[in-house]
Amino acid sequence: MFAFLFWDPTLILLAPALLFAFWAQMRVRSAYRAGLAVASRRGLSGREVAERLLSSQGLRGVSVRTTQGQLDDHYDPRNRTVNLSPAVHDRASLASLAIAAHETGHALQHAQSYVPLALRSAIAPTVGFASMLAFPPFFIGFLFSGVRMLMDVGILFFAGAVLFHLVTLPVEFDASRRAMALLKDGRYLEVDEAAGAKKVLDAAALTYVAAAAMSALQLLRLLVLRNSRD
Repeated sequence: MFAFLFWDPTLILLAPALLFAFWAQMRVRSAYRAGLAVASRRGLSGREVAERLLSSQGLRGVSVRTTQGQLDDHYDPRNRTVNLSPAVHDRASLASLAIAAHETGHALQHAQSYVPLALRSAIAPTVGFASMLAFPPFFIGFLFSGVRMLMDVGILFFAGAVLFHLVTLPVEFDASRRAMALLKDGRYLEVDEAAGAKKVLDAAALTYVAAAAMSALQLLRLLVLRNSRD
């Protein structure tokens, strides 16, 4: 019975999202490596670009830090820090400029009380917990007819994770839009460098689209399984 829960025919619903997610990961890594290999003509590291952009936007309370991993660049609204991976923080490449500007875009969103970012930040602490709690009650309800309502509880928990991924999309797209505007307005990019920087940002955005698609299709799968027990 438990094998059926993991290998039932509804798993086919996840196949397109799995393939898309794999392709998106390959593309972002390829674009990232290519962007790191191209030196920026301005010769500024990601840290320098982030600090200058933050200063130009009046965000002097935001600091720039380095992380220990790869591709774990992020803005933390809790302590107002732009966190850049070592390669982005230290190197003067198109990828470094694009990613540093993107994270600065998040800092600007935070300063301007951008609603989707505020919503994502509000639900982020509970998303992992809710996702983890979704499946035990769902599968118990799936197995035992007397507690079918538990399937609905599991679906409700998982819907929170889907909401998080959906809200993330406008947050990330807007940060990339802001990043390109900041880089162009500040003349950090030559005309022929803009396409390379945008390619890095567009590839990264695909990973968020893939995550949203995966979570939405997983929710659809749970709904199909729920209706099959009526």
